Amino acid sequence: MPEKPAEHTERSAVRSLLRLWPYVRPVRFRLVSAAVVAILASCLGLAIPLVLKWMVDGPVADRDPGGVWLGALYLLLLGIVEALLFGLRRWLVARPLAGVEASMRAALYRHLQRLPVAFHDRWPSGQLLSRGTTDLMLLRLFLAFPLTFLLVNATTIVVGFLILFAQDWSLGLVLLAPAVPLMILCSLFETKYAVVARRAQDQVGDLTTVVEESVLGIRIIKGFGRHRSQALAFRELSRRLRTTELGKARLLAGIWALITAIPELAIGAALVLGTVQVADGDLSAGTLVAFLSTALALRWPVESIGFLLAISQESATATERYFEVMDVAEELGTEAAAKAGPDTGPAPAHSSSRSLSPGLLPAPSGAGDRDRDRDRGGLAFEGVGFRYPDAAPGSVPVLKRIDLRIRPGETMALVGATGSGKTTLTALVPRLHELTAGRITLDGEDIAAMERPRLRELVSVAFEEPTLFSATVGENVLMGAEGAGEEELRRALSVAQADFVYDLPHGLDTQVGEQGLSLSGGQRQRLALARAVVGKPRFLVLDDPLSALDVHTETLVEAALRRVLEHTTAVVVAHRPSTVMLADRVALLSDGRISAVGTHQELLRGNAEYAWLMSGAELTPSKEGSTR
Repeated sequence: MPEKPAEHTERSAVRSLLRLWPYVRPVRFRLVSAAVVAILASCLGLAIPLVLKWMVDGPVADRDPGGVWLGALYLLLLGIVEALLFGLRRWLVARPLAGVEASMRAALYRHLQRLPVAFHDRWPSGQLLSRGTTDLMLLRLFLAFPLTFLLVNATTIVVGFLILFAQDWSLGLVLLAPAVPLMILCSLFETKYAVVARRAQDQVGDLTTVVEESVLGIRIIKGFGRHRSQALAFRELSRRLRTTELGKARLLAGIWALITAIPELAIGAALVLGTVQVADGDLSAGTLVAFLSTALALRWPVESIGFLLAISQESATATERYFEVMDVAEELGTEAAAKAGPDTGPAPAHSSSRSLSPGLLPAPSGAGDRDRDRDRGGLAFEGVGFRYPDAAPGSVPVLKRIDLRIRPGETMALVGATGSGKTTLTALVPRLHELTAGRITLDGEDIAAMERPRLRELVSVAFEEPTLFSATVGENVLMGAEGAGEEELRRALSVAQADFVYDLPHGLDTQVGEQGLSLSGGQRQRLALARAVVGKPRFLVLDDPLSALDVHTETLVEAALRRVLEHTTAVVVAHRPSTVMLADRVALLSDGRISAVGTHQELLRGNAEYAWLMSGAELTPSKEGSTR
């Protein structure tokens, strides 16, 4: 899980929120217009006390009923115009801010697709989900309301105090006295609330992760009867979140109470002082009424400061959480990879030949010149080394100096004990992970210099754990080749022995459901294999793609797959002799190194470890690696 900077308080909320500008800029004119309209509406509200002053000192003092009715009409018109202006403000911001939220969510999703696999290995999906939903909804709320009203209320307070000082400067000073303590309180509140707000939003992400895992793993929970333990874990996270939310509520209640009480005391003092001045004849009754009405009209702009600051702090935290993901570097492009990638200098072919078993080095299969030409193509691993980004400093690399060449049209089986690094090695070919040493070439071209879309058009993959999406059977298979048609789809299904799809309720248009869990493990694996071969790739990487199949289905799939492998260069991770028999040669991976290369029969005769693996016997602990 990523480090959560929940305790990092030395940051500016304004600086964080300013990062939203690129997304807000396209709708800036609508937002400015909405702010101007809201300021006009708020200032119209301040005109009401002036009308009251005119009524009290004029028609009321002169006992003129007509003037009183005229003043009431003025007040009614001011109220109607104010309401219409606030309605216009809401209309101005509703549609564009929904567009801002949508564009930010689309940008986040697009960015997630381009981030390295190592990033997704570290980050819980619930944390990412909460950033794309809850946090963005909070930002839309901030842009729609607090952002505008921080400006509107500040303008209203300034204009209101100008009106107050114009009416009586001494009473205005009485009301202005609480300004300094209020600013100190708001500063303290902002610092404390930022910490609690961040903690709460991170805990929401943790809670989302637990819910998602429980839903996806419901079969395990039910199968092992772990309902109670899962419920207790969820309750504990809910309790922590509840405690944090109550802490937020206490902070907000405290600042709200102080922001409400201190100005009320000032208004009370101004009322007493103003009454004395009216009694002494130094102030007209209408002026006092207007003064107090203006002061009361400023109550909401002042009292809302705590509420607006709270939402602003939560929005600043949401912005930080959003950009924590957006700031992660995407997978390197062509030029960047060539400059910043690992050492791509050529390494001598088979430089680790000293570690190979005697007599098991691959031999040319034909005339020397023709084989040397062929060896320049195909798939080659040259001095490949790899260490996971989150590995401890000084830890042993997963892969160490891998040298292996697979000729064009050849199928190489990759065999090794659990944890020897087979899956990691195959994941390097489509650049799901970046090399930390050496290079991999396809037909002599370094994959680090290839554009990723082109690389992944050349290389097709099928993993041991098949992943299907909430889409139709046909759509899931056709993800393996953009532009493939009906004929290619049916051919791929035939190769994978996936004709069962025609018996599904809607055939190829049947929705397989989330994670494809409506299908059996073997059915999912066959669809994943069909997805890998549908585009007739030049290079094929298969990570034990037949592990979930029964013996009879496996035999049929292997027979069909053998015809496909005749026309592609392939690496097949194998654990069973039947899968190994698909390959022309076998490479034995042991403790992150290629220890032997040869045919199946050669390795059976000359390598004890390989014979042991193929016999199904378990390896001793000393032979088992600790890699992934």
